[in-house]
Amino acid sequence: MIILHPLSDFINPNTEIITPHPSYYYEGKCPQTGELLKLPRTALVEAIAKRLMQQLSENQIYTREGKMYGVLLVELPNGEPKIIKAFSGLLNGYSVVKGWVPPIPGREEVALAETQTLAKLAEIKQEIITLKQIPERQQYETLTVEFKQQLQIMNLQHNQSKQQRQEKRQQYQQTLRGETLEIAIAQLEAESCQQGIERKYLKRRQNELLQPLAELITAADNRIRELKQQRKELSRQLQTQMHAAYSLTNFYGQSLSLQQLIPGGIPTGTGECCAPKLLHYAATHKLKPLAMAEFWWGESSIQDKVQGEFYGACVERCQPLMGFLLSGLKSQTSDFQKLEIIYEDQWLIAVNKPPGLLSVPGRYHYNQDSVLSRLRNLYDLELMTVHRLDQETSGILILARDSTTHSQLNQQFAKRQIHKIYEAVLAGSLTTDQGIIDLPLWGNPENRPYQTVDLEKGKPSLTNFRVIGKQGNHTRVEFIPLTGRTHQLRVHAADVRGLGVKILGDRLYGCNANVSRLHLHSREITFQHPHTGETLHLQTKTPF
Repeated sequence: MIILHPLSDFINPNTEIITPHPSYYYEGKCPQTGELLKLPRTALVEAIAKRLMQQLSENQIYTREGKMYGVLLVELPNGEPKIIKAFSGLLNGYSVVKGWVPPIPGREEVALAETQTLAKLAEIKQEIITLKQIPERQQYETLTVEFKQQLQIMNLQHNQSKQQRQEKRQQYQQTLRGETLEIAIAQLEAESCQQGIERKYLKRRQNELLQPLAELITAADNRIRELKQQRKELSRQLQTQMHAAYSLTNFYGQSLSLQQLIPGGIPTGTGECCAPKLLHYAATHKLKPLAMAEFWWGESSIQDKVQGEFYGACVERCQPLMGFLLSGLKSQTSDFQKLEIIYEDQWLIAVNKPPGLLSVPGRYHYNQDSVLSRLRNLYDLELMTVHRLDQETSGILILARDSTTHSQLNQQFAKRQIHKIYEAVLAGSLTTDQGIIDLPLWGNPENRPYQTVDLEKGKPSLTNFRVIGKQGNHTRVEFIPLTGRTHQLRVHAADVRGLGVKILGDRLYGCNANVSRLHLHSREITFQHPHTGETLHLQTKTPF
């Protein structure tokens, strides 16, 4: 069954998505260390979720019932990004659906009890429906309306008669006397009494017909309340069994039941939500979570749920589990904090890249650890590198925060308007203190990233150098590259037609000295700010 989906199923990895910061963090404190662990909801994972929304809208089976859906961007051990997706509860009555993350373990242990309980719940539901539809309800409503209409007509007729009697009484008192007047008045009172008897008879007849129906309806409503209470108790018992059987695993490899995780009482549906399903699956399949998003899709009887809206971890069911579920997951925040930011504004960021860290991820490893992926995942998704430093080289690296800034800085690089100064320690002595190296460089496609000097196929490459100090047999130099070829400074230093002395620690080009790093550092950079026009001169301390 295919569970892991390639990123290309949802979005082009090279698509630029603008957002300054993650819009939400799934977070919780590790029960063991107390560390606050965070998993972001980034613009990239939101774009993936929106593509899933489109897929759901194109398939009518997903619009039958409203529910939460979730996507988790993960990284395989080889650095390849993948997507896993989940739904809350059941999807069209099924807990296991091809292409979706399965439910957390434990359901199979209570499968029989679940089947029996669901069957009983179905019976209860049907009985409730039947009781709500008993014919006496309609009969009661029909008779009530009929008697109401009859009473209204009778009241109208009696009011008219009453008015007529009042008029006659006045007339009789003016025209009649003695016994004749008494007889006439008595006739009017008899007529009023008769109408009172008719009204009482109608009401008595109404009670005789409606009372038995009302009693049957009341009995049905009482039974419905009993059935609902029975249904609630059966659901509670099933949930208790499930919570004792359901087991979640975190990134330490620890597994605990829901009952152990929330001993004080567990709301119905805990463990059935998307986030626990996704994180448990990732933890048990050695997948590194990078970002997660949950959204509502379909009709909703809940007023606060809107189709297509993103929602965080639900307070009652998911949030209490977050700390445990994220435990053992390496904090990406700590990686981010290792990056020293030396300049930042709304258009660009400059960092002091440590040695050993890639500037950008590899071509087929979108979220491979690098300056760009760290900042994209945890700080600013739209960031684009303006230039690059070798993995072994430390120093200033500039990243643009929008495409306009990126384009303008690229133009300055292309026109050689950006001035860079590197500092290096060479594994030997030089016979000259300064000069310019003009050696064209070529990279053999079959032997990347190794570069060589090639006077025929090579691209023009120029480097100014100046000796700034000597330390025993080593020489400290300052390099000013006038072009920006791959490994330019390293080859210009190592090649006999250049300086003929390798940079200390440059094992790729033959330096076998027992040192921990390449002694090459991008120390300074000067350029014109693409928006303010001011001249920026950024500088860092050389760490060797």
